[in-house]
Amino acid sequence: MIFFNKNCDQWFRLCLAWIVGAIGALSFSPYDYWLALLISFSGLQCLTLNCATRQASIIGFMWGFGFFGTGMYWLCISIDAFSELPAIINLFAMVMLTGYLALYPLIFISLLNTLCTKSLFLRLIVASPVIWHIIEFFRSFVMTGFPWLQFGYTQINGPLKGIAPLMGEEAITFLLVTISGSVVYSIEKRQILAIVFVILLVLLQWPLHSMNWFVSLPERAVDVALVQGNTLPLLKWDPNDLVNILNTYTRLSNPLIGKKSIIIWPESAIPDTEKNQQLFLQDQDQKLRIAGTTLVTGIIDSRFENNNYYTYNTILVIGNGSNPYRYLSNNRYQKNHLVPFGEYVPFKALLQSLTAFFKIPMSMFTQGAYIQPQLRVAGYNMTPALCYEVIFTRKMRDNFRPETDFLLAISNDAWFGDSNGPWQHLQMARMRALELGRPLLYSTNNGVTTIINARGEITHIIPQFESRVLTATVVPTTGLTPYARFGNFGIWVITLLFAVIWLIGFLRLSVCNSTVYHKIS
Repeated sequence: MIFFNKNCDQWFRLCLAWIVGAIGALSFSPYDYWLALLISFSGLQCLTLNCATRQASIIGFMWGFGFFGTGMYWLCISIDAFSELPAIINLFAMVMLTGYLALYPLIFISLLNTLCTKSLFLRLIVASPVIWHIIEFFRSFVMTGFPWLQFGYTQINGPLKGIAPLMGEEAITFLLVTISGSVVYSIEKRQILAIVFVILLVLLQWPLHSMNWFVSLPERAVDVALVQGNTLPLLKWDPNDLVNILNTYTRLSNPLIGKKSIIIWPESAIPDTEKNQQLFLQDQDQKLRIAGTTLVTGIIDSRFENNNYYTYNTILVIGNGSNPYRYLSNNRYQKNHLVPFGEYVPFKALLQSLTAFFKIPMSMFTQGAYIQPQLRVAGYNMTPALCYEVIFTRKMRDNFRPETDFLLAISNDAWFGDSNGPWQHLQMARMRALELGRPLLYSTNNGVTTIINARGEITHIIPQFESRVLTATVVPTTGLTPYARFGNFGIWVITLLFAVIWLIGFLRLSVCNSTVYHKIS
């Protein structure tokens, strides 16, 4: 190995692993230095070569601690500002979450060291992307999943973005791991063949950038307004705060009624239960229907059914055509992917007493259905997502329909202050628009509020931390991208193919080694 030898101090390796992992965070928004990801992951591969499995696994853990710890430091803001817990407990919670996420690189390196010890080519270029893809798949659904900072998102402005509408973000991640392995292989073997392969790979997919997988429908263009109230999240149900928030959103929206076809408020813009706000909603609905404007808003729906209370984080549509608003109407969306410890307590029986002891404020939301109908908004069909649901590529694709006109994502990123969190969130939302070939209306409480076209490009944006309204004329699209048609089928076929190549190579090496052993004997 060029950079490190067997006598290299383990503590130096661990510190270097943390630094190399932290470098990877620079590839995500708002920095967008996508090459930093290749440097970071290549560094992990280099550091774990010629190491015992136990040593390599610890290095993988430290790399993950640096990568997730720096990339998701914004969680400290949310925990510290809104949990009302002592600083030491907040720090402990952040360390525990980062440690949990760092387990995935640890498992990746452990498997790599166990299964691929005899061939550098098989280890770096064949097995690495297969194992990483499987590991990331598990990360995307364990405890409802948390697939934040997946590698493919770094390419939303990069040279590999053309692959997204073809096979999705996961395919880009697979390719980035393959490229990282090829770089390390070239360095280790002191040959440029693998680098040439990487260059050819990038060039061959370049024509994908100019391909149109969708058709714009300018004759169906619609005027929309996204209202950014810039109000703080409510920790307690204070009637005065509630009145002020409702006044903010109605004050910003009233001049638009009758002038814009669609007005969109963010997640929990009405910070009260839908049942409590019947008079407000009915009054708004009547005013909107008379003027020909439709309102989409976030609200909490707490209802009593089957002798139990069910509380849903909800997107509600009112003022929609000639049908008056009524409670329990079907034109709504209920959040499916709930935030662990924020919207529900995983392992409730085990952890409920612990959260009560530390006085951790918990919301016990009910999970909505995985597949839900499209929202019908002023004659348009929208595939919705609430908050961080937009990062779940499979869920968005499974709820997408050929008749979808727009994607809709509403969120309240005020929890994350002036940090990288909202920008990373936006980066992932842009990938959904690119994958599915539909414009995305992205409304947040205090920014980033944007409109994204079907190529994943930001066309309209307003400043963060201001009470503003984003107005624009948006053109819907039609047609299905290959990813919209087939989902992740293509990347799993490639994963299986690489796994077969690794197995054949492994068996051949085993046979050769066995033959040599018998000859020597």
